[in-house]
Order: sequence, then C-alpha cells, then structure tokens
Amino acid sequence: MINKNNIALLLAILFCVTALTAIAQKKDGWKLVWREEFNYKGLPDANKWNYENGYVRNHEQQYYTNGRIENARVGNGVLTITGKKETYPNHDYIQGSASWQKKDSLAQYTSASINTNNKVNWQYGRIEVRAKLPHGGGIWPAIWMMGIDRENAGWPACGEIDIMEFIGNHPQDIYATLHFADSASASGHRSSGSKILDSGLQKNFHVYAMEWNEDAMDIYLDDKMYHHFVIDSAGKGINNPFRKPYYLLINLAMGAEWPGPIDDAVLPQQFIIDYIRCYQKKNKN
Repeated sequence: MINKNNIALLLAILFCVTALTAIAQKKDGWKLVWREEFNYKGLPDANKWNYENGYVRNHEQQYYTNGRIENARVGNGVLTITGKKETYPNHDYIQGSASWQKKDSLAQYTSASINTNNKVNWQYGRIEVRAKLPHGGGIWPAIWMMGIDRENAGWPACGEIDIMEFIGNHPQDIYATLHFADSASASGHRSSGSKILDSGLQKNFHVYAMEWNEDAMDIYLDDKMYHHFVIDSAGKGINNPFRKPYYLLINLAMGAEWPGPIDDAVLPQQFIIDYIRCYQKKNKN
C-alpha cells in the first residue's frame, strides 16, 4: 500500500534539492553560459568532450585512452577518471624508435584526459569545477586551460592557465600557475604561480575556480583567492595570450619528474568531478 504521507515528503525533498541546485548555479553579477553536470551514464558526452590519446607530454608514465569507460566513466552524477596499473597496447609503438612515446609496445599505466577543444572555448568569465582529488605518490590531477591557437603559436606563446594542479608527494598543496612566452627569458618561457595549503584535499569535494577579465585573473579554492595575475604582465599588445580564447582540459596524469615515482600500492586512484560551470559577466546595460 502506498503511503500518501511518504509521497508528499518525497516530493517536498525533491523540490528542495531542485531549488538548492538552482540557487547554487546563480552567481551575483554572473550569467551561467555553459555547464556539465554529468547527469547521465556512460562515457563523457561526445558533444562536449574530446580525448587526448597515448603518451602526450612531460614523459608521464600513463597512457591516455580514448573512449574507454574503465578510465573515464560518468555515473551517479559525477565523472570519474581512473588511473590504473595495467598493461595496455601502445598504438604509436614503432620498433627500434628512440622516442619515449613510441619505443614501448605496452604501457604499464592507463588514465584519461578530456578537453573541450574545437567544441567550446571562453575568453573572460568565471570557470568553477567541484572535484575530489586522488592521492598517492606520482599522482598528478589537473584542471587547466590552453589557448586555442596552440597549433599555430606553439607553447608557451599560446598561453596556459593551470586552475588546479596537485601532486601526490605534496598532499596538502594546491598549485595555480600561468605560463606564457617571454622573449627576455633565456628559455623563452615565464610563469606566475602560487600555492595554497589544505589538509583535507583528498577527503572532501572542493570548488576550484578562476575569474578572468581584461585586466586580471584570480584563482580560488572554495572562494578563497590565492593567486592574482595582472594581464598586462604578459604584454600589452595583441599578442598577449590572456586576451584570447581558451579551451578546458581535465586529466589525471601519473609519474614524470614533478609528481615523482608512482606508488603502485595506492592504485587505482580516482579523480572525481561533480560539475563544471562557466559564467560570464552580466550585461550592465
């Protein structure tokens, strides 16, 4: 027998949850222009996301798989990117190659990296990601952005915005960094960054956000600003990379020089994304 009181209670709870979600998506002075709530099941939405594939950068040890649900799965309202220890065919393998990306026929670790390149990009606004981080030696999750003209301009001239980077051998630190070209530097590269300490990074979900306008960029952990960057610091002309559009990347890297050796004992590890929301300033007129 159906209890009408229970039905009424359930409807009331559902109404409250819906109302709270709507409130959470409102930001004073901001208009929500794009979002990914992961309210479906299966692989990440192909209308929103691309995959990086193979060994990509930094001599990292993970092999990024393409459309493989074992590494990138949507369900229960979240995206879960899983870094695993397993053998997996290297599709770029060339026998006798000296290239670190091609010399091994089998990868020993797999993970996923997704991005919005050629699907959606942003110039100015607020981007926020609610996420729960993995942990352990060699683990390197990141929420970051790359200039859309990377293919033509090259890196670092295209610009890079690291909203959140975390490395397992520094378990209380979150890093925010901007990379850009500098002809006065011997390396041709310059960066501006800060870090913030938090002891509960792997235990709870946190909101990682960036606010960006024509003059400055601010990066936040749970609405606490911990890095401020003046856009003119990267140049005042049209070649300033932070006055151009960017696309978003979400990935879980493993190994390489910065995060250190991978601790196989903690694997698999999961980088869990609850939502991604992108805002632009409301028209003041």
